[in-house]
Amino acid sequence: MSALEIRQFPCLSDNYGFLIHDPDSGETVVIDTPDAKTIEAEAAAAGWTITQIWNTHHHWDHAGGNSELKAATKAHVVAPKADQNRIDSVDQWVQDGDTVMLGQHRADVYFTPGHTLGHVCYHFPDQKIAFVGDTLFALGCGRLFEGSPQQMWDSLSRLMDWPDETTIYCAHEYTQSNAAFALSVDPDNRDLQAYAAQVEAERARGEPTVPTTIGAEKAANPFLRAADPALRARLGLETAADADVFAEIRRRKDNF
Repeated sequence: MSALEIRQFPCLSDNYGFLIHDPDSGETVVIDTPDAKTIEAEAAAAGWTITQIWNTHHHWDHAGGNSELKAATKAHVVAPKADQNRIDSVDQWVQDGDTVMLGQHRADVYFTPGHTLGHVCYHFPDQKIAFVGDTLFALGCGRLFEGSPQQMWDSLSRLMDWPDETTIYCAHEYTQSNAAFALSVDPDNRDLQAYAAQVEAERARGEPTVPTTIGAEKAANPFLRAADPALRARLGLETAADADVFAEIRRRKDNF
């Protein structure tokens, strides 16, 4: 099988759109629909025909373009079953453990509640790539609009089980502000210091900081480091449960 081709592009104020193309079958899937017209233009520029839409969650900047894009392309729309009645124009509801196909390439569906109660991620294990919506960000994680800290910690813990070299495509360009917060709670982390400097340089050049990797995030992202003794000591939570440490980091980020 040929490798999947990925086209990443900015949408709205700070979203990213993603087109994934299988050159063998000619199929193309779009991850979420923040802006239907931008997505159509990007597909046309690549010479790709959109055949599927895979939603990660119900928020308008992820599923708001479903109806317009489906009307234009007749794409097959996949969305999380836990978000039934909150996402339009869906053909197939999926839940944890399901698989979806792009040509002969299999993507596993991971249920990752926290940011919302219905969020899912799509992981191509053979390609070592994943599309994580608003569950995990470069140096951050999604705000807990609907779920609990325990739910989000459990979701992030599942993503941390993927191989370190897994490439992570997250849905927003938040990394510069995330880095500033991360340094406030974990200032002595050399991996974080180097990562933050890289981010500053990339943004100064107008470059995206997405994608990232699971390995880079495990080393530098405080939201994945709730078990780290140094970070726990800095927070004064040496004996707390991991989910409680995560909750304190999230609380601080919400007020940063």
